[in-house]
Amino acid sequence: MTSAHCDSCKFFDEHKGNGAAAQGDAGLCRFNPPVSQPAPESKGLWPVVSSEDWCGHFTAEMTAAE
Repeated sequence: MTSAHCDSCKFFDEHKGNGAAAQGDAGLCRFNPPVSQPAPESKGLWPVVSSEDWCGHFTAEMTAAE
């Protein structure tokens, strides 16, 4: 990977909300599982990240596996 930012990750999905257009620089992390919500009837939500965020998946061990 050329950049350690979320927007260069293959698991980054542009966040479109309920429309067809991307919502700013936000995206959904499809690598990590959906996050549970406090209300029992609520469904889990994919973690929302900024395109400029980063995580431990950009360590040398993880990028070497790709």
